[in-house]
Amino acid sequence: MPRKILELPYQVEYLSILDKDGNVDAALEPDLSADMLLRLHRAMLLGRRFDERMLRLQRQGRIGTFAPIKGQEAAQVGPVAVLRDSDWMIPAFRETAAELMRGRSMESVLLYFGGYDEGGYVPEGIHNFPISIPVGSQMLHAVGVAWGLQHDGKDDVAMAFFGDGATSQGDFHEALNFAGVWQVPAVFVCQNNQWAISIPRAKQTAAQTLAQKALAYGVRGIQVDGNDILAMVVAAQEAVERARAGAGPTLIEAVTYRMSLHTTADDPKRYRTDEEVALWEERDPITRFQVYLKAKGLLDDVQIAALEEEIEAEIQAAVARTEAKMAEPVDPLTMFDFIYAEPSPYLLEQKEELRRELAGQS
Repeated sequence: MPRKILELPYQVEYLSILDKDGNVDAALEPDLSADMLLRLHRAMLLGRRFDERMLRLQRQGRIGTFAPIKGQEAAQVGPVAVLRDSDWMIPAFRETAAELMRGRSMESVLLYFGGYDEGGYVPEGIHNFPISIPVGSQMLHAVGVAWGLQHDGKDDVAMAFFGDGATSQGDFHEALNFAGVWQVPAVFVCQNNQWAISIPRAKQTAAQTLAQKALAYGVRGIQVDGNDILAMVVAAQEAVERARAGAGPTLIEAVTYRMSLHTTADDPKRYRTDEEVALWEERDPITRFQVYLKAKGLLDDVQIAALEEEIEAEIQAAVARTEAKMAEPVDPLTMFDFIYAEPSPYLLEQKEELRRELAGQS
């Protein structure tokens, strides 16, 4: 029999609506209300300023290491903006702006990175998972959540975040394979920030895009300008609507850039150039969105300055409340109380042993 080409109905679309200078493609511009546009802007700016403040706090020894988000605000704020409260967000460890938009408090973030387990607590009614440090593991959790939603007949969705480095992990492929087989209501948001710590994207995969990896698993894939908040909202909205309608999962590759450190224990000058960073700074997601909002008459320099002051005060108040909390006496025994719903006998044994030691007993 002769060889033949299989007909595969697969293709990868690239979406960009705002260019790096803030000019909009009117044919693609979404019909978003003024309130939504300003909400997106505030969430991005809050994420940026809080990130900058945490970096200063870490350098002063007032919190521990964390993963800065500078440059990736649009890639995470856009997708969560289209979620309902009943939907689930499953983050990695670099989604602070998205978590704040989804109801997490700044105090919670500061406590967590200050070494307090209480910072990982998710209040009842907030459908966010705690952050996940192991690279890629949270994608499997998202598939499980989505499968459960599907099983229960709900039209909610699960949205997972991860970086380009996670696509080199087995968990990524297992998650997409399972999601494709069962067509679960999941949205996978890959923040392709070009670097898996010090490994550039070109050394991670020979694939032209990361979005195309979805196609092998029967999952829709799209590549988006991750520094374009409008494009991220549109791509996420389409993916969420498909998931709700039972049309299966989507992988969104958000092409963005980590303008800061991988974590505060990292020195990016050892593996990337200042010229590369400067090139991406010209594509800053906040700057281009502000140009767009000004052109629409929704924002001006005076309003931006006022918002900056408002956000600074909000952050300062959160820092003050957190540090007051940190100054309170801590009972070490509480570390055993939030690991399992039903503590195991061995865990209770360890707790009792520590209690006797703290009490000066042998």
